[in-house]
Amino acid sequence: MDAAGYPHMQGSGSAASSSCRAADYSAGWDSAQQQKRQRCQGSSSNDQVGSSTENNSLEAPGSELKYDYGKNEEEDYYFEDEDDGCYDEDDEGSDYELETADYNQLLADKFDHLDLPPGVEAAVPWLQKVERDGPGKFKSMSEIEEEIAKKYNFFKQFDTVEDFIDHKYAKISVGNARKEWAKRIQHEWSLLEKDLPALIYVRASENRMDLLRAVMIGPQGTPYHDGLFFFDAHFPPSYPAIPPVVHYHAGGLRLNPNLYACGKVCLSLLGTWQGQSCEKWNPAQSTMLQVLISIQALVLNEKPFYNEPGYERYANSAEGLAYALDYNDTAFQYSCRTMLYSLRKPPQHFEDLVAGHFRERGHAILAACKYYMEGHEVGSKVPEEDEDTKGCQNGEGSSSSTTAKPQQNKPALRTNRNRNASFKTNLGVLFEELLMEFNVKGANTARFRAEKLKNQLAAA
Repeated sequence: MDAAGYPHMQGSGSAASSSCRAADYSAGWDSAQQQKRQRCQGSSSNDQVGSSTENNSLEAPGSELKYDYGKNEEEDYYFEDEDDGCYDEDDEGSDYELETADYNQLLADKFDHLDLPPGVEAAVPWLQKVERDGPGKFKSMSEIEEEIAKKYNFFKQFDTVEDFIDHKYAKISVGNARKEWAKRIQHEWSLLEKDLPALIYVRASENRMDLLRAVMIGPQGTPYHDGLFFFDAHFPPSYPAIPPVVHYHAGGLRLNPNLYACGKVCLSLLGTWQGQSCEKWNPAQSTMLQVLISIQALVLNEKPFYNEPGYERYANSAEGLAYALDYNDTAFQYSCRTMLYSLRKPPQHFEDLVAGHFRERGHAILAACKYYMEGHEVGSKVPEEDEDTKGCQNGEGSSSSTTAKPQQNKPALRTNRNRNASFKTNLGVLFEELLMEFNVKGANTARFRAEKLKNQLAAA
């Protein structure tokens, strides 16, 4: 071992000078290495990713939205350790010569349990994770990012797939489908392919025509901006006499009065809420396209607090505005947790969209988190940054160039007196998790990694 704790690299020259010692160890070397390989085979380690903060509730008249951070996740998330090799640091006397890849792996093992800032791994060659593309071939990080961008750019708004494995209604049987039923669903597909609005993507199953999956991107100016919200739909045998059944991928989080933690979608058009006759399902006129547009426009809106029945009476009061802003704060935090849910377990057939979307929008989402933590209202426009800043990649450029352009008519800041005191703390935790995930996907996180490193050095 040298002073830095790295094993000495020995070449052929050292072999001659240590021939006696090599002879003494040669008999036991093969046996020791064989035992070590046996110990390593089948072993793996999983690091549970998660965070916990104090539980806080948003109190409003009759409101059901409660912020229990870290308690309502549908499941825990784990990252598998991809390092399968084992190396003995203490075998300094051997003549074993490490190849470059093996040496890099040995160095990487030394960093496994260190708390390195997100992004540092990308700058250190032996900490980089690469994908194998065939025997002996590896993809560089730039090639991986290029592939993600290519798949995202070619991702169609509507397409058919063979089947769904993880669909909510995959186990429901429709029996012998009627000809009229199949014809109507094909008509639905045609409408979706032709008239889908921006920010909505759909996949329909060819083998199971009753199954459909859609995702919509949260609109700007709302607490849902840049989030991905997934819905599974099922066309029952009696469709279109009755509306489709729709399930929201909630992950145990209720981020909207119309979207329950159990996945229920509360909408008059679906028959899950009462409404006037014109708002209910009409077999002759209503369509799946109409359902998706209604969710996008009526549910994921600017002030979802007023979606709760009876709360519209608060709309023109200072008290109602305060409730609505608090609701937006919590809804955005839930939206961020939904982003993490989608990143770590993307729904089938949307993996390319998830990776590409957050690679492209990761910087904007992180900038919004910072902006809101400074005290600005959730959903308000985040100031645009200089082009040099937005184009800064891989840590290039100084932190002084990352200053955002001044915003004209900047709205008044929300103080701790009129905002939940835990908002900044909880969002800060989510920011760190998103920074790590976005960095893995190749998003432009240089500015935020530089700020994080600067703060750590200042604290040290």
